[in-house]
Amino acid sequence: MAEQQGERITYVDGTIRVPDHPIIPFIEGDGIGPDIWRATRRVIDAAVAKSYQGRREIVWKEVLAGEKAYAQTGEWLPKETLDALSFYRVGIKGPLTTPVGGGIRSLNVAIRQELDLYACVRPVRYIQGVPSPMREPEKVDMVIFRENTEDVYSGIEWPSGSPEAEKLIRFVNQELGKSIDKTAGIGIKPITPAGSERLIRRAIRYALDHKRRSVTMMHKGNIMKFTEGAFRDWGYQLAAREFPDQVITEEELYRTYHGEVPEGKIVLKDRIADITFQQVLLRPDEFDVIAAPNLNGDYLSDALAAQVGGVGMAPGSNISDTLAVFEATHGTAPKYANLDKVNPSSLILSAIMMLEHLEWVEAAAKVLTALEETIAAKIVTYDLARQMDGATEVKTSEFASAVIERM
Repeated sequence: MAEQQGERITYVDGTIRVPDHPIIPFIEGDGIGPDIWRATRRVIDAAVAKSYQGRREIVWKEVLAGEKAYAQTGEWLPKETLDALSFYRVGIKGPLTTPVGGGIRSLNVAIRQELDLYACVRPVRYIQGVPSPMREPEKVDMVIFRENTEDVYSGIEWPSGSPEAEKLIRFVNQELGKSIDKTAGIGIKPITPAGSERLIRRAIRYALDHKRRSVTMMHKGNIMKFTEGAFRDWGYQLAAREFPDQVITEEELYRTYHGEVPEGKIVLKDRIADITFQQVLLRPDEFDVIAAPNLNGDYLSDALAAQVGGVGMAPGSNISDTLAVFEATHGTAPKYANLDKVNPSSLILSAIMMLEHLEWVEAAAKVLTALEETIAAKIVTYDLARQMDGATEVKTSEFASAVIERM
C-alpha cells in the first residue's frame, strides 16, 4: 500500500482517533535491529490481516536514526525523524547505538526528551515456559511507569577539573555553606512537581482503567528528601486532590477499611528504593503498578525483566498525552547483526502494546496467544534454547514464521 493511501492518527479532546489505514513510522534500529524488525513486522501484519480481513492495515513509513541515519545524512537523529514521529503520533523502533565521543549521549534519551515522552511504560509479566531464575515467576505481573525527562538523566553535569564544575563548587561552598571537594565532577538532579505529577497521574489512571489493585511510588526519599522525597509527597497530594473517591492510602486501607480494598478503589503506597528490590523478589505478588523517578525506574525495569527471562522478553513504550513510541528494551548486540539469530520477542511484545494503544485489541490478542503457544512448544531462538531441555532452536525469521502459523 502506498503511503498516500494511509492517514495519520489524531487526537480529539484527548482521545486517540485511529483510521483503518494508519501511517506508522518505524526505525529499524542498529545491530540486530533490522533482523528483529523484519520478524516483528511480518508478525504484526499477519495478525492485522487475520483479525480484520483487509478492513484494516498498517501503512509503515521508515524514518532514520542511529547508524543508518548517520551514513545517509551525517546526523544521528535527523530533525525529519522527530518531526515524523510527532506528526504521525505513534511510532515503533528497534535498539539504537549510542554514538562514541561527543554529541548525543544516548539516542533513546534524546528521542524521549525532544518529544517530551515523559513516561516509560514497561509491563513485566511471565510467559509460561520461558526459563527464569525464580521459583514462582508467574507471580510477577507488574507495570513500571518510569519518569523519562528529569532526574540525573537530564544530563546536567560537568567533569572534574572543568571551569564549570569549579565555578559551581565554589558557589555551593561559599554561598550555600556546603563542602564539596574542589576536584569533584558535578551532576544536578532536577525533579519537579509538574514532572512528578504527570507521571504519577498516568500511573493511577492506568491502574484504574485496567482494574489493578495498587500503585507503589518507589523512591529514595529517606536520603534525597527534596527530590525523591518530594516525588513521593507530590504523588500523595495529587491523589488526594484529583482522585479523592478512587484512591486510598495504605494507612487508610488498614485504619478505615480493615485491610480490605473497597470495590472500585486502588491503594496508593510508597516504598524505599533499596527495599523495593528485595520485596519484588521475595513478595512480587504484593506489587502491581509502580511509579518511579528516572534512575530508579531504569534499574527496576531491567531487574524485573530478569525475573521473567531477561530483557529479550521485556516490552516497553515511551509516551506522552498525545505521542507514543514503542521500542525493544535491549541493546543492539552488534556481534549478532545480520545473523538472523536473536530473539525478537521484546519488539514483538512492544508491538502488542502498540496494537493495544491503537485499540486494535483483536490483533494484539492474536499475537500474544500465538507467541505464548510458540514458546510453550519450545520453538525458540538460541538465547532461550540453551536454557530449555528439548527445545527446537530456530532463527529469528523462523521464530516469526512459527508465531504466524499459530494465529
